[in-house]
Amino acid sequence: MNEASTELPERVRVVGIGADGWPGLSPTARQAITEADVLLGSRRQLDLVPEPSGRRVTWPSPLLPALPGLFAEYADSAVCVLASGDPMFHGIGATLARLLGPERLDVIPQPSSVSLACSRLGWPSQETEVVNLVGRAVENVLAALDPGGRLLVLGSDGTTPGRVAELLTEHGFGPSELTVLQNLGAAHERHRTTTAAELRENTEPLHVLAVRCRTEEETQPPFERFRTAGAPGLPDEAFEHDGQLTKRDVRVTTMARLAPFPGGLLWDVGAGAGSVAVEWMRAAPSCRAIAIERGSERAERIARNAARLGVPELSVVAGTAPEALRELERPDAVFVGGGVTAPDVLRTCMEALAPGGRLVVNAVTMESESIVSDWYSRLGGELVRIGIEQAAPIGGFTAWRPAMRVTQWAVTKR
Repeated sequence: MNEASTELPERVRVVGIGADGWPGLSPTARQAITEADVLLGSRRQLDLVPEPSGRRVTWPSPLLPALPGLFAEYADSAVCVLASGDPMFHGIGATLARLLGPERLDVIPQPSSVSLACSRLGWPSQETEVVNLVGRAVENVLAALDPGGRLLVLGSDGTTPGRVAELLTEHGFGPSELTVLQNLGAAHERHRTTTAAELRENTEPLHVLAVRCRTEEETQPPFERFRTAGAPGLPDEAFEHDGQLTKRDVRVTTMARLAPFPGGLLWDVGAGAGSVAVEWMRAAPSCRAIAIERGSERAERIARNAARLGVPELSVVAGTAPEALRELERPDAVFVGGGVTAPDVLRTCMEALAPGGRLVVNAVTMESESIVSDWYSRLGGELVRIGIEQAAPIGGFTAWRPAMRVTQWAVTKR
């Protein structure tokens, strides 16, 4: 709840409305609308209901900064908010719950666009992944691609299906079956099915894009076919890098100790290719990460890796730790893969870390291992040495080729 403002309505009704408009609303929802002194919503939503006795207010743009003042203005009025479908599913309801507090809300939902789409397609909703592209880069869909998987993509406007289709085709998913479901629930509802390779034109703004993922097996790079959504372990060749990369097997143990969770913020300090930050953000759609890398060329490479692997919102800071860390948002977890020996880096990370947060440090050199051992002796935690050997050809034979050993320290801030 927003404690800073006391001028807020005691109760706000939030009514979900479908494309069928007023006829599809329950008596309870209709009553909430007709009794309102102030009715808030988009122009499209307001046009779906009869003229109320109260005042109609169209959402301002940009919306979020204006909300506190808007609700303070109508603090003494009976306020009703119109939302699309289920207000708590990628809708305004969740935003209002954070702003006003859930105890002030009466939410009257309609079926969401996802529920309607699954009912039309015969897809079990619990087996269907939802990708929200409203206000987000289209590359976010790449993190959810899985040969044979089913996706429902929520678009921001009528150009979304064409842009998604183009992206899928570029990444070897051209044969994917795409169904554009327009104006779900309305009398003029329409469906169209084609492939990603064939779909290019724009569609109605009010739509859901269904994707049944299929791949071009002959031309698709091996790492693109690897099933990784929700689990760490992208192959090393999935990343563009100059050798500064947390290798796949070490990365898996690193992620296990960082323990990503929805909404958590990670600092990836000395990020190199950004592989740990990318894996963190792929763990859940709401995971966030900041990659800190002093080299501008590497920082640009991190951004390219993030976009290509489906997490384009990864924040990249080009700067040197610890100076570059001082003004960043407080993290829930920190990974230090480079710069361990720089003065005050570990101290700055531990001080910034939220209580209960995790710090994981990977050390390769004797100097960095000495620093990590000293911190372990003072704070405890878990200290392990990781040795990886891979089979490789030697002449006409095969032998084990060892990689450099990594000393890994993980600790929880008390």
